[in-house]
Amino acid sequence: MYLIQNAQIWSPEPIGIVDILVAGGRVASMGPNLDVRLPGLRSADLQGAVLTPGLIDQHVHVAGAGGKRGFSSLTGEISMDEFMAVGSTTVVGLLGTDGATRSIEALYAKVQGLNEQGMSAYMFTGYYGMDPKYITGSIQGDMVFIQPVLGCKIAISDIRSSYPTATELMRRVREVVVGGMVAGKKGILHLHLGGAASQMDVLFEMLDHFEAPIQHLSPTHVARTESLFTQAIEFALRGGSIDITTGASKYTDPHIAALRALEAGVNPDLITFSTDGHAGLDRKDASGQVVGTRPAPIAANLQAFQSLVREGSVKPDVALKPVTSSPARNLGLVHKGRIEVGADADFCLFDSEWNLGAVMARGSWNYQNQSICAFAL
Repeated sequence: MYLIQNAQIWSPEPIGIVDILVAGGRVASMGPNLDVRLPGLRSADLQGAVLTPGLIDQHVHVAGAGGKRGFSSLTGEISMDEFMAVGSTTVVGLLGTDGATRSIEALYAKVQGLNEQGMSAYMFTGYYGMDPKYITGSIQGDMVFIQPVLGCKIAISDIRSSYPTATELMRRVREVVVGGMVAGKKGILHLHLGGAASQMDVLFEMLDHFEAPIQHLSPTHVARTESLFTQAIEFALRGGSIDITTGASKYTDPHIAALRALEAGVNPDLITFSTDGHAGLDRKDASGQVVGTRPAPIAANLQAFQSLVREGSVKPDVALKPVTSSPARNLGLVHKGRIEVGADADFCLFDSEWNLGAVMARGSWNYQNQSICAFAL
């Protein structure tokens, strides 16, 4: 058990300075001046330092990705220590373009390894194409029988996709919805958006002609181009969640895109950030020639949140939502994204300038930057 004293809580809404009792990896109690006397109880007085929910990255290549420029362009796995250093306590892993050298089974093994180490990791089954890449043989089976599976990934409007029709995508929706019903999960169809001229047209066809349940559709890379983002705003104004990629596939800085959506009237609960971490990005020389591959940075969510607060003049509770409560809502993770009794004890500790000082995942401190956070944790 662990008692955190005098923390300034943003849940993401501001709560004020309170104490938090952590037990069994969850928030057991909250309130001012908690009087807890138990054998073996550890404690830390944060003296008013800021505590937020741990960050959620809902699209990250935990087992590596890349490969668009040959075998040498494949990217590596991501360690728990790397995630902790950027505040990401919950991640959703997935495959990318490559369904040959990368497998769903290997992704599952990596996800479970991260869970065993002490963070929270989930996954999407499937990959870019329509051909089956599932463990049990079906999306519904993976949803029901494999605990970390939250839904299915597929690509649209991309030369690397299978160009699925609205009818084919509705069949995918049916599998994630029914699988979710049986397994007690929300069920998400996570849609990679490429740069083709068709953009989000097939999604609007699904909404207009098939009455698709918009809450189960999760388009990502929505700020790849300005015109695509205009469509994404329309999608969000109809009640759909939109995922802005912070580490790649962006026509402008992610926090600028988020500001544009907010100014257009999009509910902040429907705006999420994800890094696309360890996607293979071209590395170019001074003349613009491709000279290699670099992995998309996993720190980009933290940086986009910080930019919203520091440069966008957005209040911290709104700026936090795309990396905490909004992805938790989108994914149906009821114990994530907030600081409240019963929630998982996933926290980020910040100083007054929103520099990351320490990270707790599932009730254990896993990262501390002594130059920012000098407390004895």
